[in-house]
Amino acid sequence: MRPLKTAIIGTGFMSWVHLDALRRIGVHVTGMLGSSEAKSLAAASKFGLNRTYLSIEEVLEESEVDCVHVCTPNQSHFDLVSRALKAGKHVLCEKPLAMDSHESAELVHLASQFNQQATAVNYNIRFYPLCSEVRCRIQNGNLGEVLHVNGSYIQDWLLKSTDYNWRVLAGQGGALRAVADIGTHWLDLITWMTGLRISAVCADLMTVHPVRNRPVGEITTFAAADESARKPVEITTDDYGAILLQFENGARGSLHVSQVNAGRKNCLRFEVAGSESACAWNSEVPNELWMGHRDRSNEALIRDPALLSPAAAIHAAYPGGHNEGYADSFRGCFAAFYNAIQQRDFSGRSYPTFSDGDREIRICEAILRSHQSRSWVEVP
Repeated sequence: MRPLKTAIIGTGFMSWVHLDALRRIGVHVTGMLGSSEAKSLAAASKFGLNRTYLSIEEVLEESEVDCVHVCTPNQSHFDLVSRALKAGKHVLCEKPLAMDSHESAELVHLASQFNQQATAVNYNIRFYPLCSEVRCRIQNGNLGEVLHVNGSYIQDWLLKSTDYNWRVLAGQGGALRAVADIGTHWLDLITWMTGLRISAVCADLMTVHPVRNRPVGEITTFAAADESARKPVEITTDDYGAILLQFENGARGSLHVSQVNAGRKNCLRFEVAGSESACAWNSEVPNELWMGHRDRSNEALIRDPALLSPAAAIHAAYPGGHNEGYADSFRGCFAAFYNAIQQRDFSGRSYPTFSDGDREIRICEAILRSHQSRSWVEVP
């Protein structure tokens, strides 16, 4: 079988993160398609790509392109994913899969029609080795019955009213922002690790800056803006959210998300309390897992493939004492996806699927309805 080849749609922050991870696992990236000819040319020059794509038609008509990675603003996902599937490409889409559950359900249905093509959503945090270890310990009963799960995902890059990019606009990113942008990573991680479905939510959301001072011109994620020219723009999306959770087994949980928490650059935390033991993890210290016990000393498990469960050890690329982090989680996610393609296993057992992406959107919509109604809302 010839080596797989991939094209990346988008040239922003996530695109070059994808490119780096793909190169690390030996997948050849033919080129990137930007939102303009200038961006496509700049990406090809910067990253040493042989091909400059000037349209989505060029990408999809390229017979050597086996897979497409969609790394564009959210409102374009549905169209690009649909067209890529119909063109016979495997598709890995950045989250969210679509703008709403009508679109995501249609993409799930479309993927079922093209069931010889792999389809995935990039919930990469699953692939931190110690998160996989938590899943293994829950599955083997080490923690006992899950009683409750608590945690957060917090950042500070939108703390100021002058902080801005396309994600703050409901028309481009969706009605929810902090919850949908980062909160869904936490929700996907917890449901995957515990194996429990979220059955109901009760949410309180807040827009800290109902007006932001938008730079004239486009700003990419995490990039600095030109302070000389700005104009006010109304914001309706959430900067902060607090959510109570009910799980299908009767367990409870809570999550708070924020993109206005000073000093926290990209911090996901969770603690799972089981009837036998507990565990806690922090993405800013990703190589250590706290294990809590009632009747003996607590433990700190350091990421070391020699000490992990076999299903978790496969995601640890380096031996013990060699730290792994954010970039490695993408490598792990993409490796699982491309291994499945090579093995022609399109079941989605080893990577996040379109169905997972659809579920996250349905949870988000329930969270928004809960906030609007000031009540508990069941997740369909």
